[in-house]
Amino acid sequence: MTTQNSTTDAPPARSGPSAFFVAEGDAFLPQPIARGPWGDTISGNYVGGILGHVLERDAGDPEFQPARLTVDLFRPAALAPVRVETTVTRQGRRLRLVDAVLTQSDTVVARASGLFLRRGEQPSDEIWSSPLTMPAIPPTPDPIPRGLAMLVWTYGKNEHAPGPGFGLEAWQHAGPKYIWVRDIRPLVDGEELTPFTRAAMAGDMVSSLTHYGTAGLQFINADYTLTLSRLPQGPYLGLAALTHYSHDGVATGTATIVDEHGPIGSGVANALSNPGFNPPHP
Repeated sequence: MTTQNSTTDAPPARSGPSAFFVAEGDAFLPQPIARGPWGDTISGNYVGGILGHVLERDAGDPEFQPARLTVDLFRPAALAPVRVETTVTRQGRRLRLVDAVLTQSDTVVARASGLFLRRGEQPSDEIWSSPLTMPAIPPTPDPIPRGLAMLVWTYGKNEHAPGPGFGLEAWQHAGPKYIWVRDIRPLVDGEELTPFTRAAMAGDMVSSLTHYGTAGLQFINADYTLTLSRLPQGPYLGLAALTHYSHDGVATGTATIVDEHGPIGSGVANALSNPGFNPPHP
């Protein structure tokens, strides 16, 4: 991957951005900012984020790389308290597999599976991979516009000048699509936003990125899988759409996930036809 410029500048001073969740006992209370684009429900970004947060909290280990996160979105998550329980389903010397279940009022809303692999010696072999060129990393505005959940820059149409909060119109064409994201809020109040949690939230964007077409977004995702060869470094995460295939209202899409230094993994999202997507404007 090549970029035209790179930056690791610290976020501009900002007084107390609110979190997407507040922990209360064994529950997480979603805040209004966690509302997604499909109605009065929690955005899939933060459903996946809270599942990743708890998986890492309960099973994370500095010697193990979080290599895969699969999130199944069973039903819309209401703007109501959620609980997450984890179970270690396989523990070995080099592999740890952990399941997580997210419930609301004893109803299973989503689940996740996390694969953790022990880090080791890197082989010296050269192995081919598809070349990728991302748009230049955008500068962070100072001050950050108020009310944004995160900073998102979308790229696609040639005439589109991206900016945070500009929406997804740049993807409304039949050409390549890209996105850069920079988080500006904690996921859980009082908890550090870790690199893995940032990646877990960004993984949900694979669906809208890969399934967006000339008439907008006509699909809603049922799941997504995030794979990582390493954790992201620096505040920016980027995604580049690679494929979209759909027939009879069923779609699958793939994207490459990058940070400021290059590709770090992939994302896959499966989706169902759902016309009429009309995201709220920031």
